[in-house]
Amino acid sequence: MLTWSSLSFQSFQRPDAMPTLLSLPVASSLPALYLSKFPSPRLASRRSASFPRCSLLSVPTDVPPVAGGNSRSKTSPAEVSRTIVELSSIGTLSSLSTDGWPLSVGARFVVDSQGAPALCLNRPERLFVSDGPSSFHVQFDQMRSRTPQCTLLGRLSKPNDIFLLKRLHAKWEKKYGEELEEELIYLFSVDKVLQIEDLKEDGIWVASSEYINAEPDPLRDFAEKIVDEMNSIHPEDVLRLYSVYVEPGFQQAADTKLIWVDRLGFDMFIYSENAVYSVRIPFPREVTNEKEVKSSFNSMSHLAWEIEKGYATPDFEKVTCIKRVR
Repeated sequence: MLTWSSLSFQSFQRPDAMPTLLSLPVASSLPALYLSKFPSPRLASRRSASFPRCSLLSVPTDVPPVAGGNSRSKTSPAEVSRTIVELSSIGTLSSLSTDGWPLSVGARFVVDSQGAPALCLNRPERLFVSDGPSSFHVQFDQMRSRTPQCTLLGRLSKPNDIFLLKRLHAKWEKKYGEELEEELIYLFSVDKVLQIEDLKEDGIWVASSEYINAEPDPLRDFAEKIVDEMNSIHPEDVLRLYSVYVEPGFQQAADTKLIWVDRLGFDMFIYSENAVYSVRIPFPREVTNEKEVKSSFNSMSHLAWEIEKGYATPDFEKVTCIKRVR
């Protein structure tokens, strides 16, 4: 079970000792989904069930499957886009060349407080039509399994705000460890955004106001570390979370893998013999920092263990939406 080296170990006093996931500190007020510890009849095994033939059930995804949980189970496309540009370092600028051909070049960038990329470019007017409509494409690899991406539509301009330039210089030096020459800075205005969840997926258009007013996910800087530790050290906990929090009709899985975690929940891939599926499992409540996300994983896995052992019964709505991805 899951352990976090920086947190103290807490044992669980039962004859058949709880798994070591409980080395995580359980919050003083457990999530609303936490149930009584009095034993209940052992749940019948559901391992023999198999995946449905359909690739996606027609069940709303904006209703959280955990009683007393969030009003939404998934972050908005605007939030996802802001998170992608914050986590990425290189994007692709595309526009019409001076001789009328479509042209794309790669560029390093940082982001201002409203999510507008500040690109490092060497005299782009030599290549592109000056002040012409352009796009800036950014993508981010999640655990070598999924590639969320966004394409910003807008225009390049030279920033002239002294305070903005200072902030951009500071962010550039912090991110890349080098100074940025002022004459190479170009700011990309954002008119609208196309957000795509993964390769081959359909996109969703995001208005400029939604993008600007959205906040990047607060877990972004340590999400990959947590996901990697869960997959590499505690795969049995990942499987248990899937087995308990997803409808029993989807229980048959050769393997499971955590893909990403954000403030509202986590995404998981399920590998069967012939296909790969994705599922979204919400947290009992929104989390905003590393301590809270660890506590949520701890309490959810604690409950999943009790249900699996027959000490508790589920008192929450299970996830009923699963999508075939390949």
